[in-house]
Amino acid sequence: MKTRFTTVDIRAVIAEINANYIGMRVNNVYDIDNKTYLIRLQKPDSKAVLLVESGTRIHSTDFEWPKNMMPSGFAMKCRKHLKTRRLTQVKQLGIDRIVDIQFGSDEAAYHLIIELYDRGNIILADHEYTILNLLRFRTAEAEDVKIAVRERYPVESARPPEPLICLERLTEILSKAQNGEQVKRVLNPHLPYGATLIEHSLIEAGLPGSVKIDSQVDILFDDVAPKILEAMQIAETYMEKTENFTGKGYIIQKSEKKPSLTPGKPSEELLTYDEFHPFLFAQHAKSPYLEFDTFDKAVDEFFSKMESQKIDMKALQQEKQALKKLENVKRDHEQRLEALHQAQEVDRVKGELVEMNLPVVERALQVVRSALANQVDWTEIGIIVKEAQAAGDPVACAIKELKLQTNHITMLLKNPYISEEDQEEEENKDVVEEKGKKNKNKDKGQNKKLQKNKPMLVDVDLGLSAYANAKKYYDFKRSAEKKEQKTIEAADKAMKSAEKKTQQTLKEVQTVTTIQKARKVYWFEKFLWFISSENYLIIAGRDQQQNEMIVKRYLRAGDIYVHADLHGATSCVIKNPSGDPIPPRTLTEAGTMAVCYSAAWDAKIITSAWWVHHHQVSKTAPTGEYLTTGSFMIRGKKNFLPPSYLIMGFGFLFKVDEQSVFRHKGERKVKTVEEDMEEVTSRTAELLDEGEELMGRRTQQLTLFNKLKKIKEKYKDQDEEDRELMMQLLGVRMNKNNHATLNTKLLLLFSDIAMTPSAVDLVLLVILNHLFHVLPQEAENLLTSLTGQPHPEDVLLFAVPVCAPYTALSNYKHKVKLTPGSQKKGKAARTAVFSFMKAKEASTREKDLFRSVKDTDLSRNMPGKVKVSAPNLLAAKKK
Repeated sequence: MKTRFTTVDIRAVIAEINANYIGMRVNNVYDIDNKTYLIRLQKPDSKAVLLVESGTRIHSTDFEWPKNMMPSGFAMKCRKHLKTRRLTQVKQLGIDRIVDIQFGSDEAAYHLIIELYDRGNIILADHEYTILNLLRFRTAEAEDVKIAVRERYPVESARPPEPLICLERLTEILSKAQNGEQVKRVLNPHLPYGATLIEHSLIEAGLPGSVKIDSQVDILFDDVAPKILEAMQIAETYMEKTENFTGKGYIIQKSEKKPSLTPGKPSEELLTYDEFHPFLFAQHAKSPYLEFDTFDKAVDEFFSKMESQKIDMKALQQEKQALKKLENVKRDHEQRLEALHQAQEVDRVKGELVEMNLPVVERALQVVRSALANQVDWTEIGIIVKEAQAAGDPVACAIKELKLQTNHITMLLKNPYISEEDQEEEENKDVVEEKGKKNKNKDKGQNKKLQKNKPMLVDVDLGLSAYANAKKYYDFKRSAEKKEQKTIEAADKAMKSAEKKTQQTLKEVQTVTTIQKARKVYWFEKFLWFISSENYLIIAGRDQQQNEMIVKRYLRAGDIYVHADLHGATSCVIKNPSGDPIPPRTLTEAGTMAVCYSAAWDAKIITSAWWVHHHQVSKTAPTGEYLTTGSFMIRGKKNFLPPSYLIMGFGFLFKVDEQSVFRHKGERKVKTVEEDMEEVTSRTAELLDEGEELMGRRTQQLTLFNKLKKIKEKYKDQDEEDRELMMQLLGVRMNKNNHATLNTKLLLLFSDIAMTPSAVDLVLLVILNHLFHVLPQEAENLLTSLTGQPHPEDVLLFAVPVCAPYTALSNYKHKVKLTPGSQKKGKAARTAVFSFMKAKEASTREKDLFRSVKDTDLSRNMPGKVKVSAPNLLAAKKK
């Protein structure tokens, strides 16, 4: 699968960006991960998003990409320097895979340089190309160049465009290549076109796309070299076309056969994305492909579906592996039957040969027995047999080996009823069959005849007569027949079992794939979290940075801050959008969490946590003191909780669909005031009416303006998405109709002071912040739709592993107890899931959901080394 841009791709996408987005201003910069960034552009009549990934790609995107909640340092630096600046130019540096995006002009210009080769890099530089920030520091020792902050980016060292390669240079390159190497691979390092365009050009010039350097090419070298030069001229014309590219985009697909277990049913075809190109090249003409209006859109589609296609391909490989195992079982069964059948045939033929040569066999037995009876030395017996063979004795000639240790002799026996001419004819037939690679479907009767007529070595027991030896081989044949019959009967059962297991595996693969695609990752899953037994969401930081983030971004009015005076103790926040007093049980559970995620877990110390209100937590340190990351100043009284036992639990919450939510209302005794959006609107209007009365006075008008000024200053860097995120954190989700209604009312009420729509949004934000006691139905349904007690009639969408104080899991269907121990987290999690899988009450759907959860997600929230306890754990292990 193609995953990187070539030079042709870069030139094409730059041409399209320059044609469509020049002149737009930067609205904001977001980071998806540590190497992928989104640049939001806008102008009065349109918006666009530019996506850049270090070392891989650059294109605009119409898809929603998951953005990090807390922007990285590089994203913040880009926001500082690029925000509100116009996109003025996008260009390629020389013919290297380096893109220079310029924002602003003259001395106010900034450059974002994206390196799309090797490990990649993104560099932010000023108008003189002095580096302000970058993703990766590096030093090019060969060029004596250092890529670091405050150093100048070496723009001039980019490889300049070169004239078309000449015939002499081409001949020199090809002459140095090794035999068997493809021409396109030989030329690729020396030319900027890329292997795909070179292959297309070779086909256009009349050569095979995968033509190799070998003896054949050397013979016709005078004809081949000019054709290769012609191909390079064709490639150069394509490079010129990308200068002002306005063509279409193509995604080349790869067809994979999805195996079918049902006999007679044709295998399904799975089309996956394989490559993306700005041209439909000759080598792809017969492949399935998708055509797009622009190359930019084709690239956007390709990368947006990459993850889901990886899941599909992984599922396909698992299906093929399952069917391959079934095929191996069938092949092994056939080989066993064939071996038993061959053994029967050999024993039958040996018995017949002994029976046909009774006098010779009996005479040989008598001679050897007589020698042994006379106590002749074994070596002497061998010498006597060899002397007799030299004298031409037919009995001695039939003896080929003495196995006196096992009381046997080996004789070469043949059918005495066929003539020498017939035997020679049979041998000639064997030679012809060997040369013609023997027909595997030979007639069995013919096979028997050939074996019967061919001389064969037969072991004869000295303790038995000739007849008894023949009977022994017939008995072996009958025994093998019985064994074959039993094998067939057992194999039928084994085959049915293997087919059933394969069908189950295929079903599980499909189920897990569907679940992985449908799985929604909630915002709180990046933290330590659980839902209390009274339906409060409790979040805690995994490290000091997350502790800082939780308090700064998620601690709101009405929330409770819980902590313990222990080394490594996490900061817990009880989300309380209703503003009602938090029940003692939820406080105790949060306290247990704070203690368990601290040094107390490994030390096995029982101690107390404490809680304070949101307004008691401050980041402002007393004069002369410094607060480190994740540390906070607590003002006022700490409310200590009872000592917390070091008992955690591990279980699963199940996401149910909307039609099943009603069965789980009140399951965790939710205590909230339910108010719909109409009431929010009416309360907003009441507050605004009070504001209107106050506005009659000039002093209070100034107060309002001052407040709005402070608000505008505080939220000046927010855009539409940041405001929407803030609404969600406050517990309010505005749909477009409600938002428009409130905006209209606010505009009417504040028309006297000529407020702009953006200012109205800010006032709305303040009002909603004061209305924190309203818990929207959507927020309630989010928690209610996650249940630990699935009903048999529920439609379960996916499972979410949860690690919480054991009391919070008391009503969960699947749970185990965790206490401090010596077992590692990963093994403990697998042990717990194994016990859930073996539980009698676990439904098939629940087992499928357990399998779909990644191993890393299972154990990531466990406090440390643990001991797993559950009533059915020993019974599950015995199974």
